[in-house]
Amino acid sequence: MACSNRIEWERRSILKAGAAVAAATLFPAAGTFARSERPIRIGHIEALTGTYASLGVNDVNGAKLAIEQINAKGGVLGRPLELVVEDGAADPGIAVQKTHKLVDDDKVNFLIGSASSAVALALSHAANGLNTIYVCTASHTDAVTGSKCNWNTFRTCSTTWMLAAGNSRTLFDKFGKRWYFITPDYAFGHTEQRAYAEQLQSYGGQVLGNALAPLGTTDFSSYLIKAESMKPDVLIVLQVGDDKVNLLKQATQFGLTKKMAIGGGEINLEEIQGLPPDARVGWWTMEWYWKQPNTPHVEGFIDAYRKRNAGKVPTARSWFGFAAVHSLALAVAKAKSVDSLKVVRALEGLELPPEVALQPGKLVYRAGDHQLIANEFPGEIRHDGKYPDLFRLADIVPGSRIAKSVEADGCKLVYPS
Repeated sequence: MACSNRIEWERRSILKAGAAVAAATLFPAAGTFARSERPIRIGHIEALTGTYASLGVNDVNGAKLAIEQINAKGGVLGRPLELVVEDGAADPGIAVQKTHKLVDDDKVNFLIGSASSAVALALSHAANGLNTIYVCTASHTDAVTGSKCNWNTFRTCSTTWMLAAGNSRTLFDKFGKRWYFITPDYAFGHTEQRAYAEQLQSYGGQVLGNALAPLGTTDFSSYLIKAESMKPDVLIVLQVGDDKVNLLKQATQFGLTKKMAIGGGEINLEEIQGLPPDARVGWWTMEWYWKQPNTPHVEGFIDAYRKRNAGKVPTARSWFGFAAVHSLALAVAKAKSVDSLKVVRALEGLELPPEVALQPGKLVYRAGDHQLIANEFPGEIRHDGKYPDLFRLADIVPGSRIAKSVEADGCKLVYPS
């Protein structure tokens, strides 16, 4: 009963946090800017309720920190930035409605967000019709900057191909060549499984099969029983958010973690926190991690974030929102305008400065497909770890080494005349 009460309390806390974020518009500090200065408004559509709630809230928290930093230094073009937040609820229809509200009613200049790949594709299309820049912060399906790319859409997080390439060879070499997949049944899961399968087969491995689980699945017993019957060397788990937490808890209860290796592409600190110690297992890919002792500016970012977030460290999702807002601010300053096409041209080829990149190497938005080429952080969940040190990095893999080319991704940008 105590465990049940704790879980219910945590669930309500996330919902309350999401509601608070959704209701809040972040304004610059009073007196910082002249009343006549019209704010540059950024609409942030994120999943603040449902299976992705904890991820979405941290995406928004990172964006808020960036807004505060930029406004403290005088804003952009002498104008303050504002963040207007809406809950997209990981639902494409709702998210598109919120897009039109933000652009038509709230008069935002730019859009960012989305933890859901299905939502990101819908937002990209809707924003294209509204001639508004959309920076996809946290949705990974390749098509966003690939076959369904748009002139107005940029992406800060990785592609599914890059997530898989971050650790596929390690999983193959370390654990074996026979893999079985449990895949979320929507765009992200389909493309990530395809990436892993293609890479596995290029190494000489074998796909034993896969099970498609709807988003929001809570009982994975039938999928796990099927996986056990296939006797794979590696069970590849591609779920995200609450779905991943539920699956790993049940896999541990079924004893699968002692019979096969478990791993996959994306892992988030939020998910590891939601796992009991015995279910903290597997090899995964982080897209950013706070523990980078030799990387400039990371410690300052962590300190600033913890001060405004009750001592919690930033996660990859926090960095996504933070980097997206700073990227837009840098491009607006470079373009000396908020005109969408001018800002797009300024974003193309933009290299993030070290205090925004917060990781080794050069991070650049490719001009040909608008994908940010960043690093991957593969490693292992620390079974005996204590928050916030819950992940053991094995490597930092340069995105330039593993990303597909623009041509291979299938992006062909068409600009307005």
